[in-house]
Amino acid sequence: MTLRLPKAELPAELRENMIKQLGAVPENVEVLWHSPRVAQDNLEFGAKVGVWEGADAGLKSFAHMAVASQVGCSWCLDVGYFQARNENLDLAKASQVPRWREAEVFTALERDVMAYAEAMTNTPPTVTDEQYAALLKRLGTGAMVELTAFIAYVNLATRANVANGVTSQGFSDACEIPLAKRPAASRAGSTA
Repeated sequence: MTLRLPKAELPAELRENMIKQLGAVPENVEVLWHSPRVAQDNLEFGAKVGVWEGADAGLKSFAHMAVASQVGCSWCLDVGYFQARNENLDLAKASQVPRWREAEVFTALERDVMAYAEAMTNTPPTVTDEQYAALLKRLGTGAMVELTAFIAYVNLATRANVANGVTSQGFSDACEIPLAKRPAASRAGSTA
């Protein structure tokens, strides 16, 4: 896939900050910059979402990568895995998120969070009362609200990236463990 819009020129200060932060300018920001207000609001909201602390960072990371894998956002998988490394999360687990159903490294709670993330991502969503109640019981109300809003936000980001033709930029090449590939059969449940 190639970008469906050419990259827009970012302001020099923003470009420099992105390079300091990530080592490169994210192509999704360059594409969104055709509408600076949309790009800026997206960056600001993403930054706010990134500092929420009511739900476990590892669970949110796994949820993000599960959504990205299901939607097919290689950019989100790439940067999500890179961010997991930078946040000192368990890379052995994070590397296996694209094949989480087959991998034996995840706890029951982590599996349930990834299943919930995929159920929210399905079109139409397939979240059940039982699924929600089971997570609510283990996470508590604040963390459940945060996790749900976080998954909704990453659906916005992943779907926009895929629609705009944004793909992996190689951020995760810095990780010592290769990112697993999603089994082809795993997409069967999604109509996304």
